[in-house]
Amino acid sequence: MQSSSIRSFPAPTGPDAPALVRPRRRESARRVVHIGALLGVLSLTACRADEWGPAEVPPPPEQLYGELFVAVQTGRIFEDQKLFVDATPRARPDVILAAYTESKGQAGFNLERFVAEHFELPTTRAIHPPEDQALRAHIDWLWPRLTRETRSVPEYSSLIPLPRPYVVPGGRFREGYYWDTYFSMLGLQEAGRRDLILDMVQNFAHQIDRFGHIPNGNRTYYLSRSQPPFFSHMVELLAGGDDEVYQTYLPQLRKEHAYWMQGGSDTARGSANRHVVKLADGSVLNRYWDEQATPRSESYFEDSETARGAEGRLPAEVYRDLRAAAESGWDFSSRWLGDDRSLLSIRTTSILPVDLNSLLFHLEMSIVKGCTPARDLTCIKEYGDYAERRARAIDQYLWSDAGYYTDYDFGLARPRDNPTAAMLYPLFVGLASPERADSTAEQVRQTLLRPGGLATTTFSTGQQWDAPNGWAPLQWVAVVGLRRYAEPELAEQIGRRFLGVVTALYARSQKLVEKYVVEGGAAAGGGGGEYPLQDGFGWTNGVSVALLRLYGDKPLAAFPVLRDRAFQAWDWSAAASFMGAHPDQRLLPPGLGLCPVRHATPPLRIRSAADGSPQGG
Repeated sequence: MQSSSIRSFPAPTGPDAPALVRPRRRESARRVVHIGALLGVLSLTACRADEWGPAEVPPPPEQLYGELFVAVQTGRIFEDQKLFVDATPRARPDVILAAYTESKGQAGFNLERFVAEHFELPTTRAIHPPEDQALRAHIDWLWPRLTRETRSVPEYSSLIPLPRPYVVPGGRFREGYYWDTYFSMLGLQEAGRRDLILDMVQNFAHQIDRFGHIPNGNRTYYLSRSQPPFFSHMVELLAGGDDEVYQTYLPQLRKEHAYWMQGGSDTARGSANRHVVKLADGSVLNRYWDEQATPRSESYFEDSETARGAEGRLPAEVYRDLRAAAESGWDFSSRWLGDDRSLLSIRTTSILPVDLNSLLFHLEMSIVKGCTPARDLTCIKEYGDYAERRARAIDQYLWSDAGYYTDYDFGLARPRDNPTAAMLYPLFVGLASPERADSTAEQVRQTLLRPGGLATTTFSTGQQWDAPNGWAPLQWVAVVGLRRYAEPELAEQIGRRFLGVVTALYARSQKLVEKYVVEGGAAAGGGGGEYPLQDGFGWTNGVSVALLRLYGDKPLAAFPVLRDRAFQAWDWSAAASFMGAHPDQRLLPPGLGLCPVRHATPPLRIRSAADGSPQGG
């Protein structure tokens, strides 16, 4: 029995309809969309957003399929548990469950065959690039192949339809992801795809309006959590210095802030409520958190086993800590482990992360920027005060006496003694003092700088967000933050070394992957975690292009993996030609505002003057 129903968005109609649909174009063409044209679309689509109202999202798979879901995931009939929750039912869930109840006790019943008969399993799209593509050309070639349009999805699918096209990471990640998208946008901007950047910003604005937040990804089983809040950075990227764009998305910026601060006004000192933690002195900072305290749908068996092994702890507590770590994007890492080693000691919801609070500072300052043109003094003061109080709390609590920014364990009332690449987020958003930025940079040199770029942490736990892995988004945060605070040499070392790993592995395999080994003597994709290494890969593509723009005319000799026999003859002249680099690729794409600085940026504060106008200083 086939399910013919679909959930969809109505197709745009009327004379302005073409502006709402991604134009068909030859892959080799580059399309530049001017900001004036974009604003015209923005003003048009703002009124259409309320018209996009698909049917209610169905429950996640564990609720739809009950005991069948548990049997499939605990029976481990699929090596990757995400495969089943991404599957599409061939009939209504109640019909499938009735068939399961009737047949499961019969002789010869085979669960795997039952699933194959009643569900259409997702497939991974094969990518076959042309031979001898330069790295940059290959990335540009990949963008259309990683772009999806899902205005309509089958009924009861876990996929949530979106009104505009979007880029997926690749591999098993068949949907759009929140924080991944920002780093993909860096490459799309350089490729002249501001239209696709706008599409994805609009998709996120739509999700904020509909759900009150941006989910981890556009799947029903991701709705209970978000991811690191990069929406304000996306708006900044789209704006390119045009404050009208901030005004356009001001309602969504404020709604996202409300999501992260929900329950804050009712939180007593020394307690936590959802994402909000109010410390004993009244300081307010945020943590990662998830609405649900059950095993993740996409990792049901693994989470159940972890909770079973965590002796003396309530399973619900373990599940929420696992889910909160997934919201952080760092799933999993020694950052969240009580003993820095074992997943059984996970305590994510007891930790105030330096990256999350830095990003929320940027969100608050972006709201101030959106309120300023209209001289909304109440808004300016409210969110300026939020930002100022958060900056003070970060300085007080998220700083290690060893001289770097760190996370704070509010359950133990002490900073975490675990240097991680997240220490660079205060530099990335510009809230660090020059002195603390200098000290943090020195710690990076001493503890995290590796032959292949920036290490994620100093611990090797077998988790993917630990040593020896390095991740593209963390390299970019480091490069931007260090350049902002007059550390261009260290930024360049990190950027060039990471490019060396990416380029060497691409030359060997014609692939860009999710994560890389940045230690040792061989260029390789990273390991660890709950699933095999994935290629595609959205954020690696975007960051690589941005780094090529900065350092594409520099040699790669800083990375020793080129001792590999296949690369003994590798030299810069060959590498430059191979990557399609040009001597003028020294600065970031216009609009990023990340030209080299020769002095440190002071901490950003907003206060209300006597006349109510915003003040710097």
